Amino acid sequence: MSLNLINTLNQPLRTMAKFVLHNEQASGLSTTRFIQDTSTCLVPKTVFARSKEDLAENTFLELTESALVYFAPAFIGEKIARKVYSKNLSNEAKKFVAKNAVDLINSKSPLVKKVLPIKAAVALSALFIPLCEYTLNYFKNLMTLKVFNKSDFNNIANLENTKEDKNFQNKVKQSSLKNIKKAAIIFCSCLGLGTLIAQKGANSKFLQNVSKAVLAPGTQFFKNSKKAEKFFNKYFSLDFASQNGKLVLSKGQLTSTVLIGGAGYFGASKDRGKQNFLETLFRFPLVGFYIITGSDLFEKTFKKILLKKGNCRETIKKDLKTLTFSEIADLAKNTAQKNNTKVETEFKKLAKQKIIIFSIPFLFSIGFMGFFVAGISNLFTKYRFNKEKVSQKNTNNFLYKTQSKPVFKAFMV
Repeated sequence: MSLNLINTLNQPLRTMAKFVLHNEQASGLSTTRFIQDTSTCLVPKTVFARSKEDLAENTFLELTESALVYFAPAFIGEKIARKVYSKNLSNEAKKFVAKNAVDLINSKSPLVKKVLPIKAAVALSALFIPLCEYTLNYFKNLMTLKVFNKSDFNNIANLENTKEDKNFQNKVKQSSLKNIKKAAIIFCSCLGLGTLIAQKGANSKFLQNVSKAVLAPGTQFFKNSKKAEKFFNKYFSLDFASQNGKLVLSKGQLTSTVLIGGAGYFGASKDRGKQNFLETLFRFPLVGFYIITGSDLFEKTFKKILLKKGNCRETIKKDLKTLTFSEIADLAKNTAQKNNTKVETEFKKLAKQKIIIFSIPFLFSIGFMGFFVAGISNLFTKYRFNKEKVSQKNTNNFLYKTQSKPVFKAFMV
């Protein structure tokens, strides 16, 4: 019914409503986050690309990491790990694998001891995502070195055009290979631990506790603080979220990917020079925080402002969640019957509210977190580089003048 009513809207409103509906019907966070993150990061970086190397790097990095972060978890967790690790469980127990870990731990079900280790093994297998994210920047460095024969960030960012140092290139290459190998070893260790937990966890109190730490760290370590328990369960659990009985990306997995991937960002940027590292140091904390929780904070704050001003009260619930289009359609029908008006008219009014609630935070993420951060970080990098060059030139001139005079005269000047 909601889609039929959406088709009654005028063209601009209909297009926006269908876009919002698509995000609403997305599986978990994946599709919505992919669109937002790619729009926020790639489009602005394309506009502000400083060279063909810079454009190629950003295109490779943003598209690959977005696909990796937002689509791979469901594939690895649901299609592979869940089937492999839960094959020996009963049909009833298999359903519990998608159950919320905290709810499962607090339940009285006799299946808990069997299911927890399986869930932990599945969660550990998903560490493939953040570890791959960690390696992406090292792969990016290797790609630029192979395709463009460049490793010096100053040349890549078009800050200057100097001859590449072969020793420096080799250093960047070896560091990249070393870190990629390290990530592969860590992932193999995670798979080994996951397999051990899956096979022995049901009969081991120690492995049961390890499983709880993986799935619900807040419940395991902060039982005396509900606030800390809730925070750590939300942002540091490696467990999958569940939607319609299927495993999807969770907030905790997103957090681990940003944090572990961030280590790769800083390490790979440091390899290529001071300016690359400083640019990452400026940009990554802002973008990383916004990806993990900033967008949610902005959206909640925006909704509170709307409610305080008396706007959108019909479409914002008490828990600050927004009515779905299906709920809006039902509300429009009931309101039309009550007020003796057309359903289409009531639906249009409510649909406008929902589009506003969605669009402002979305546009903010593109405008501020995308274009502003990308543009200002590039500007600051160029400013720092030019300032450093001027400082270095003044130092060299001073040394030259000092060395060209007798020692006793140099001290007299």
